[in-house]
Amino acid sequence: MFTNLKGVAMFKFFLDIYYTCKSELKAIIRDEAIIILFLLVPFGYPLLYTYIYNNEVSREVKMIALDESHSALGREFVRKVDATPDVHIIGYAGDMEEAKEYMRRKEAYGILYIPGDFSKNLHTQKQTQVNVYADMSALLFYKAMVLSTTEVSLDMGADIRVSEVGYKSRGDDANTQQAVLNEWVPLYNPANGFASFLIPAVLILILQQTMLLGIATRVGTQNDRRIYSIGINDLTGKKVGSLGLTFGKAVCYVLLYMLISIWVIRIVPYLFDLPQIGEPSTIAIFIMPFLLASAFFGITLSYFCSQREFAMPLFVFTSVIFVFLSGISWPWASMPPMLKSISYIIPSTPAIQGFVRINTMGASLGEVWFEYIALWVQAIVYCVTAILMQKWWYRNYSRQHIETI
Repeated sequence: MFTNLKGVAMFKFFLDIYYTCKSELKAIIRDEAIIILFLLVPFGYPLLYTYIYNNEVSREVKMIALDESHSALGREFVRKVDATPDVHIIGYAGDMEEAKEYMRRKEAYGILYIPGDFSKNLHTQKQTQVNVYADMSALLFYKAMVLSTTEVSLDMGADIRVSEVGYKSRGDDANTQQAVLNEWVPLYNPANGFASFLIPAVLILILQQTMLLGIATRVGTQNDRRIYSIGINDLTGKKVGSLGLTFGKAVCYVLLYMLISIWVIRIVPYLFDLPQIGEPSTIAIFIMPFLLASAFFGITLSYFCSQREFAMPLFVFTSVIFVFLSGISWPWASMPPMLKSISYIIPSTPAIQGFVRINTMGASLGEVWFEYIALWVQAIVYCVTAILMQKWWYRNYSRQHIETI
């Protein structure tokens, strides 16, 4: 008898999931805004972001020089910076205000400032410095200017060491310039570019954020229409419970995003020749708990959306914050422990770290086991919170408004 009751309960549970999933899919198809968030945005945003950064590096970034030393060494430094492929010196400014005016007019994106004691310090064997002021509206410009200036300073420093030691044989001069032979090899990023570094993290974030926006818009729409429960009946004629309702919604979103993920994290990087050395099967296994965690996370937060439009201000501005907390743009080793703990509340944090290591560095599932388990823990925790929020939401609002689909 107990076995029969248990079997009936399981059958009822799976029916609840089926009817909720079916109902939710119909609602998505009927709502243009949700279609845009679930389909068009995940289709277009990866193409847009990847296209913007696909050049990987910037060439001939315009800089204005301000040489207060008026020396041969100062002019040599400027010429060498101008000779690098990444920077173009458009001219000299008379003072800092004139240099700033070039930047305000967007005729230059940086200032190369050589102080008045530049040549004096070098000739008296004192350490000197050169300052670079950059327009931070474009990180690629900043990178080009800083790296070019750094390379020139190292090159000139090596020449100065040779002149101080005295000219001997060519071999001695070469040893003085570079005591230890070295070669620059950018691991896992052959182009040493911004797209290969940042885009994989952005793609994962696009999956999470568009799912959150779509789910929140769906619940916000119900609130706008004063619809507080989904009137779905299974074959027995009984209303779907909170457990089946929550799982059914999650199944609908996860199935939808399994297809979207193929486009976002496999096809788009392939179209733009971004590094992809991870095993597709490993990526698929790793992404599954991320989609589940994101779905339950979105369902939990969606119940705070009292209006349809509330999802945009609630979630859109968090995208930049989530990128920083993921440890990609802000070095993970330098992040305070408190922020690290907070970051693991968000599914995108372990997902980005694990996906980048699998996709870009060729890691196995065992090498990202911590992130994999963290995503499953998040999926379980947010599943519980989503069920509790659904019960609270239904209990605290009118039960007379029923949606029939």
